[in-house]
Amino acid sequence: MQIFIVGGAVRDELLGRPNADRDYVVVGATPEALLKQGFRPVGKDFPVFLHPKTQEEYALARTERKSGHGYHGFTFHAAPDVTLEEDLARRDLTINAMAKAADGTLIDPFHGQPDLSAKILRHVGPAFAEDPVRILRIARFAARFSDFSVAPETLALMRDMVANGEVDHLVAERVWQELAKGLMEDKPSRMFEVLRECGALARLLPELDVLFGVPQRADYHPEIDTGIHTMMVVDQSAKRGFALPVRFAALTHDLGKGTTPADILPRHIGHEERSVTLSEKLCARLRVPSDCRDLALLMARYHGNVHRAADLKASTIVTLFEKTDAFRRPERFQQLLDACLCDYTGRLGWENRPYDSPRYLLAALAAVNAVEAGKIAQACTDKAKIPERIYTARVNALKLLLNDSGEQPEQ
Repeated sequence: MQIFIVGGAVRDELLGRPNADRDYVVVGATPEALLKQGFRPVGKDFPVFLHPKTQEEYALARTERKSGHGYHGFTFHAAPDVTLEEDLARRDLTINAMAKAADGTLIDPFHGQPDLSAKILRHVGPAFAEDPVRILRIARFAARFSDFSVAPETLALMRDMVANGEVDHLVAERVWQELAKGLMEDKPSRMFEVLRECGALARLLPELDVLFGVPQRADYHPEIDTGIHTMMVVDQSAKRGFALPVRFAALTHDLGKGTTPADILPRHIGHEERSVTLSEKLCARLRVPSDCRDLALLMARYHGNVHRAADLKASTIVTLFEKTDAFRRPERFQQLLDACLCDYTGRLGWENRPYDSPRYLLAALAAVNAVEAGKIAQACTDKAKIPERIYTARVNALKLLLNDSGEQPEQ
């Protein structure tokens, strides 16, 4: 029995990048042999075991064969006669198909180390075409290693897979899983660039794909192209280290611009409502988790109001707080402001422009929160008027803060 470290841990060690996860392949062993040593089985589809002390994953060397469409359409063969090279051959990219022996020897039958030095993402072999998830994975790796390029022959194979309908068999949960991972990488825009290059973006996220080439007003968007703007916004969210819900909201906030009537371009009147509708459909299709979905819908609907905060009436701002549930969900409201910051700075030449809306709205929220709604409710004899009384008090408090001479506090 021989044990090798494989995959990402070997790759990242060669790159000098941290990697806390170590995967091991066991050659020349049976499940019974590992069980006798105290390993605990956890694999459902193939033999994977947890080490009795470290809890790290150890998998028996295996081969796989295509037996149907999609991610689950495979049969696996794990046996003591499966070699290390046979196991590595089933992996997606050459840079992920390296192993390290116990004595530190590097095993690299598919030349992953030269590709790593040349910064190339290259598929291991023709079996790459059997698993459509690999299209998403290679795009995700492009977002992680943003200075790497996809090998021309690999890109051509990915295009063939799309043309053959392989991506149409991907299950929603797996698409979201890879999308979420890609959004959390250092430069998420690279993921979508690669998906667009091979044609997969139009099949998986058509609402996003159609944004490329749609013009915007140059005075507000010097980059002009809506697709480019969206990529800049997403990269701003990554650069600032924001959480996944903010990054997803950055991705979907302007989907409605893809359906703007051609005769009114480059203006996008009413795109917020259209963005909400398209985001709802996208989230339902991909089964997006509720925290990401809810923030995306708020961002789609209200990012214009947040940008215009200093020009809004006190009553409109209080209504904004109510509609976004800012009183009960201040953390989520902060995420909305974070996403709006990315939208504002995700424009050509605007990356370092000061953006005052978050400070302005947080000060307004603090003033409105100072209103004692409980006391107002207790003092109101007509219970049906309680919401109105609280709303009026909040508006008045905000008018005092803003010193709004155009609007006198209501009695």
